[in-house]
Amino acid sequence: MHDANETEVLATVQASAGRRLMGIGLLAFLGVLVIYVAFTSPPSVGWQVFLIALGVIALAVADAMRRSTAHVLELTRTELRDSGGVVIAKVDNMVGIDRGTFAFKPSNGFLLQLHEVNGARTWRPGLWWRVGRRVGVGGMTPGRQTKYMAEMIAVMLADRAET
Repeated sequence: MHDANETEVLATVQASAGRRLMGIGLLAFLGVLVIYVAFTSPPSVGWQVFLIALGVIALAVADAMRRSTAHVLELTRTELRDSGGVVIAKVDNMVGIDRGTFAFKPSNGFLLQLHEVNGARTWRPGLWWRVGRRVGVGGMTPGRQTKYMAEMIAVMLADRAET
């Protein structure tokens, strides 16, 4: 049985509606435009195939972004998860957090360093990604939400280091 404090949501991050609309809309527009160019004025058959493939990829990424940014990230005392039930990282596995200007992190976000690899490589466009022992959170998210979540994680890590 879980303690109520363990499942209490301390911070949430979700994509803002404006950024979501703009990002998905622009990617979808790019995909449609490239496919349109491929059919109306292709320079050669090779270029036509390339442009069609590029357009389909842009549309697929726009759809992946639409699906991923519909989720909300939740921080509890034990884990960082999304509203779909995917555990992104356990708090016990977090070693550090980087919010610096020159960190390899998503826009308006932060980078978590993990002690151990926490699952396979995953990319949720506009919300979070995980590669090895690194987790990036942010993208289409408001800076104030990700900053608050990053500060909560930093406090949790500092508390753990004291004990």
